[in-house]
Amino acid sequence: MWMKRCLDIALSLIGIIILLPVLIIVGTMVFFNLGKPILFVQERVGKGNKIFKMYKFRTMLDKKDKKGDLLSDEERLTSFGRVLRSTSLDELPELINVLKGDMSLVGPRPLLVEYLPIYNERQRKRHEVLPGITGWAQINGRNSISWANKLELDVWYVEHWSLWLDIKILFKTIYKVFKRAGISQVNNVTAEKFNGLN
Repeated sequence: MWMKRCLDIALSLIGIIILLPVLIIVGTMVFFNLGKPILFVQERVGKGNKIFKMYKFRTMLDKKDKKGDLLSDEERLTSFGRVLRSTSLDELPELINVLKGDMSLVGPRPLLVEYLPIYNERQRKRHEVLPGITGWAQINGRNSISWANKLELDVWYVEHWSLWLDIKILFKTIYKVFKRAGISQVNNVTAEKFNGLN
């Protein structure tokens, strides 16, 4: 795994340097389209169930109803936010998480803390490795497949990991990003929440 970590550090550092102009431009556009804060920071679950703060560019407004509760994702997601998501530009700040060691370039996507109690024993295996910006589930359906299939693909990755598999996933991810495949589920702007059954 030390080779994987070395690859993560090298590629994330190179990526941040090369993409710095893009990060600045996108950050500026987020500020003028959505206001502050520019980054969306949320606690996610990492390797060994460790909780960390994941960074993304904001894609939604902070609109609330009369009770002070946030409106639905569909109501808060702007056309600008949709573009960021469809091009995966909102994911770029996660390179900082990779450099910090919270994440890897490749691995199961880091999910919400609230899902921890409802995983079954097999699904918990996804936390035996660092979560990734992209992963086996992302190139095999992303948000267009069921949670059961997605989590099973995550476990398959853990059980079959190799450096060559990571390289394969990285190249396929580039293709998927340009194709803009599997961004959301049918009738959902992103993906429905995991409830342990779906």
